[in-house]
Amino acid sequence: MNPISKAEENHLKAIFNLCEEFGKPASTNAIAKIMKTKAASVTAMIKRLSEKNPALVNHQKHKGASLTEPGKKIATNLIRKHRLWETFLVEKLNFSWDEVHEIAEELEHIKAEKLIDRLDDFLGRPKFDPHGDPIPDADGNFTFRKQILLTELAEHKTAVVVGVLDDSPSFLQYLDKLHLVLGAKVKVLERIEYDGSNRILLNDTHEQILTNKVCQNLYVKTL
Repeated sequence: MNPISKAEENHLKAIFNLCEEFGKPASTNAIAKIMKTKAASVTAMIKRLSEKNPALVNHQKHKGASLTEPGKKIATNLIRKHRLWETFLVEKLNFSWDEVHEIAEELEHIKAEKLIDRLDDFLGRPKFDPHGDPIPDADGNFTFRKQILLTELAEHKTAVVVGVLDDSPSFLQYLDKLHLVLGAKVKVLERIEYDGSNRILLNDTHEQILTNKVCQNLYVKTL
């Protein structure tokens, strides 16, 4: 296979993530939104990726784009590298979890597989990154766990924060201010009908009111 460019890799990752999120082929407009480009540019890129040898993308007019097995391999490898670098930056270089995404976006394109394998070993083969997202192994296998959004946790039930749906820096910084980091213990004391906000007990010590928007973006695992 000819070398894959950074732009081609980013399109493959975008298609993979959209297909995983919605369970169907990714539309040109959805890909364009993620890539912050025009639909015509995405159409040209999909054509280029589908004409690779082997083909990396399957595309059906009016149905959208999905990845072939070779395409999935490249995309999951990118995700693996991205999340390993995020873990390294947080655990070993003391970056905060809201700082690492953009840096990892650059580091994920490093082609040295031996480096990534050694990085994985050095970190102790972590299963999840600092945002709680699963890190695929060298074969592209993800580790999944039972998790729900905080909005789905029943009243008077207790859980631990294990991930975020929104990983934007502003949201992560806001969670830091609330001390709602990974591993935090939450108990829903009351779900307020008027606006869907939640009164919670945080780490068995103090109460907080969380907006419905915050709860819709926090993954928890019941205890």
